[in-house]
Amino acid sequence: MNYDRMHDWLVKYLSESKSVVVPMPFTTYTYIADPVNVEHVLKTNFANYPKMKHDILSRFIELSEEPDSNLTDKSLRDVVLNFVIAGRDTTATTLTWAIYMIMSHAHVADKLYGELKALEEDQAREEKISLLPLDLNDPESFNRRVAQFAGLLNYDSLGKLYYMHAVITETLRLYPAVPQDPKGILEDDVLPDGTKVKAGGMVTYVPYSMGRMEYNWGPDAASFKPERWLKEGYFQNASPFKFTAFQAGPRICLGKDSAYLQMKMALAILCRFFKFSLVPNHPVNYRMMTILSMEHGLKLTIARQS
Repeated sequence: MNYDRMHDWLVKYLSESKSVVVPMPFTTYTYIADPVNVEHVLKTNFANYPKMKHDILSRFIELSEEPDSNLTDKSLRDVVLNFVIAGRDTTATTLTWAIYMIMSHAHVADKLYGELKALEEDQAREEKISLLPLDLNDPESFNRRVAQFAGLLNYDSLGKLYYMHAVITETLRLYPAVPQDPKGILEDDVLPDGTKVKAGGMVTYVPYSMGRMEYNWGPDAASFKPERWLKEGYFQNASPFKFTAFQAGPRICLGKDSAYLQMKMALAILCRFFKFSLVPNHPVNYRMMTILSMEHGLKLTIARQS
């Protein structure tokens, strides 16, 4: 197996079997992609599948209590702060994949631009303000209009961007910021599909694979299709045990709504005023890390649009 393409390897095997068991010399790894199994691990029998034996913060506290430790209360506060802002990497990664998917699908870019243009006009009308002139060749004029548009974006107006919400969610379905999430196994158990898991092993649900399974999303599972999230123009969510980009059950991500707001704000400004094109021959591949970042970054050419 090529480790650099492990996510794709799992897609292949999990499409043939909803659970993949990999025996190792001293333990066993079990990979799952069926929402029923995922719900069992993340909710039904939650207590049997801890994230790890000792959480990181508890370990830091233990270290700070050792006689020769130089960890201070300030150091621990810094650790906590890093946890709080940890979403910045996952948010930036998702924005990168979202821009790539938008510019790779012209009809999505056009529809998104139309939604943003309509929002701009509607918000200006609602707030009884006149939109400033926009001259693409005049940096000051362009910047003033961008700043005015940014001022129209708030919690309520961003909530009206149903198509953008669908675009972000569809990006996360295919390119989840955290592509795999392993859990420990405290006691022997049997998953709903009959797969036996042994105490001391690991069970990993795989959001990257789950988003590509036809038994989860239908025959067009591999296609980027924001419309799958819309019903009569309004966003319709899926079960968190099927769409697992933000985990589910007791461990569901508390920063989910905040992450969506940040991504909507950034994408709204970028996609309203700019067009993006991939630099010719620039490779776009994921990098095998905890977070699904791009191995070579995303090199673009940018053009302003009115």
